[in-house]
Amino acid sequence: MSYCLNPTCSNPENLVYSQRCESCGSQLLLRDRYQVIKPLGQGGFGATFLANDQGLPGEPSCVIKQLRPSGSAPHVLQMARELFEREAKTLGKIGNHPQVPRLLDYFEDHEQFYLVQEYISGDTLQEEVKLNGILSETGVKQFLSETLPLLQYIHDQKVIHRDIKPANLIRRTQDARMVLIDFGAVKNQISQGATGPSGQTALTAYAIGTPGFAPPEQMAMRPVYASDIYALGVTCIYLLTTKTPKDLDYNPNTGEMMWEQLVQVSDHLGNVLRKMLEVSVRNRYQSAAEVLRALEIEPYLDSLAKGLLIKSDHGSKERTHNHLENSAVLCNNPAATNTGVAQVAAAIRARRAKAAEAAGSHQGSGMGKSTTFSSNSNGSQVQNSKVGRKLDTQGLLTAYLKGRRDFALHNLNLLNLQGADLSQTNFHSAQLQKTNLQGANLHNSDFGRASLTRANLKDANLSKAYFNHADLEGADLRGADLSNAYLSNANLRGANLCGANLTSAKISDEQLALAKTNWMTVRPNGKRGLL
Repeated sequence: MSYCLNPTCSNPENLVYSQRCESCGSQLLLRDRYQVIKPLGQGGFGATFLANDQGLPGEPSCVIKQLRPSGSAPHVLQMARELFEREAKTLGKIGNHPQVPRLLDYFEDHEQFYLVQEYISGDTLQEEVKLNGILSETGVKQFLSETLPLLQYIHDQKVIHRDIKPANLIRRTQDARMVLIDFGAVKNQISQGATGPSGQTALTAYAIGTPGFAPPEQMAMRPVYASDIYALGVTCIYLLTTKTPKDLDYNPNTGEMMWEQLVQVSDHLGNVLRKMLEVSVRNRYQSAAEVLRALEIEPYLDSLAKGLLIKSDHGSKERTHNHLENSAVLCNNPAATNTGVAQVAAAIRARRAKAAEAAGSHQGSGMGKSTTFSSNSNGSQVQNSKVGRKLDTQGLLTAYLKGRRDFALHNLNLLNLQGADLSQTNFHSAQLQKTNLQGANLHNSDFGRASLTRANLKDANLSKAYFNHADLEGADLRGADLSNAYLSNANLRGANLCGANLTSAKISDEQLALAKTNWMTVRPNGKRGLL
């Protein structure tokens, strides 16, 4: 189908090979290049369309955003043009980030303004939640680990997104990365309001955003960087409850959203979310880096810092997000950047090192625990904790049945948990050496930095499980469901993955090469076969 972009066309749908609209006679091939296929969305600002770029080999898909000024007076069009060009320039700068759609083109045609952007194939967060249900605490932390560095990058470019919500976050199909969409000029409205003494037409301020996701200062047309922090917090509540702001109650005295009774999260994450959602902007986190520091999600930090590296125009160098556009530098070491996530990482690691040193000084009196680090097969460090909190099989199963989901730092070595339902459980930094988890349901559980050496995980449900920096050396994972599992930095030396399902799992070829696989192993691309 070819779609007509004339805003006044009564019947914009046309046959695919039509040159002109059968209804209004408008030319259908925009700028003699873009064939519009169908509308994607429409609002007071204009409309968004899916199109094919016939000017490139293969006619790749793209997104066209059409800004429609509400008036045609010369001064209205001039203000629209200036605003449009400014926003296009901003989009061009922001689009250098791998989690932001690239700006491909922008132009004016018949007093309509157009932005052409990269098309992102995938499901929005809203669609994901409708399909898969709520996220666990681990899932929300993973989400924040992907979006907070991106938000810091955007703010470092002196841009406030103003409309962060589940519908504007897409999980890209090709690499499962979270992409933030809906930036730019289409969020700015031109209207023919009352003219002032000079005869100038009023240019409206930035769009307010989505009610409920936008905090009070943004609704009052005074957005700040912390406004995006609030919207991200509301998005987290949606991920934990599937409820949008209009489905939630508000405290009539304070205006605060009442969400705490609806979620099951640790006190730590609850406190972070509470500060992200402060009605008073003064009491809210002021930057994404502050939220990362509060979360102390150290297992994610290495990948986060790498995610801030952006290829330069020549592709041979990389630059960190806080450098100017013309100062590309080689930065293979995340610690080289002086701001953002690297600074957060350094602070957290220093704090933890100090805590570990303090704990070690009490070993003689039986206080605290010692923490050592050993290098895994990938050269990264795996934490080995001598954990004192020991649970037997029945004690763990009884606690789980009573609603407990946090067994971090526990000694669970040699337990027989065959066939147990332990889904969405926190085993972070726990000891599970030689533990029998055959056939267990461990969906969406957190094994970050856990020791699972020689554990029996045969036929276990480990879909969406988190194994960052986990030690799985010699573990039996035959027939296990590891679809969508996060295995980056995990030690898989000698692990048996014969017949395991690794569809969409986050795992490198180098890791797989160290494990045992066979023709029944389902690779991350969904195909069976050996390396």
